[in-house]
Amino acid sequence: MSSDKVSGLLKQIAEEGEGTLPPVHLWNPPFCGDIDMVIKRDGSWHYLNSPIGRERMVRLFSTVLRRDGDDYFLVTPVEKVGITVEDVPFVAIAVEKKEVDGFPALVFTTHVGDSVTASVTHPLRVERDSGTDEPAPYILVRDRLEARIHRNVFYELVDMAEVRTIEGVAWYGVESCGVFFPIAPSA
Repeated sequence: MSSDKVSGLLKQIAEEGEGTLPPVHLWNPPFCGDIDMVIKRDGSWHYLNSPIGRERMVRLFSTVLRRDGDDYFLVTPVEKVGITVEDVPFVAIAVEKKEVDGFPALVFTTHVGDSVTASVTHPLRVERDSGTDEPAPYILVRDRLEARIHRNVFYELVDMAEVRTIEGVAWYGVESCGVFFPIAPSA
């Protein structure tokens, strides 16, 4: 896809309006091929091997991102293009403790400005690297799109953690919106 196509895609996205997420899950445009766009593991977006430095442009692209199966696409009402995502598309860069409906709640902010509260519909999960046993924490942001929780934010969660027993096993974890999310076994 040429830079003219990317400019056209940006124009289509901008026409959808700011502040709201477009209904990409409802759109079924034709697939127009893959473009040389990559979301790196650190959350940075690159086009033609160059970082996209304009935050507003990255935010705009992030609003039309969709995951179908294991593949990621930028989708507008008239076209769908494939992109590469090294891990997950977002990074949770902050967490704040709040109260929601009388329950403690953990509200995460992503590097593109999304805000998401850990809950049944936005679960936290922690995977462990099979070689190093290093934790890799994630939260579901929207419609199969996750954010990797930044290491500093994960340390904040560990500081908030308490021990609870689940099926006879003691776990460190955090509670949000009445749901306990296990982080790691306590032993």
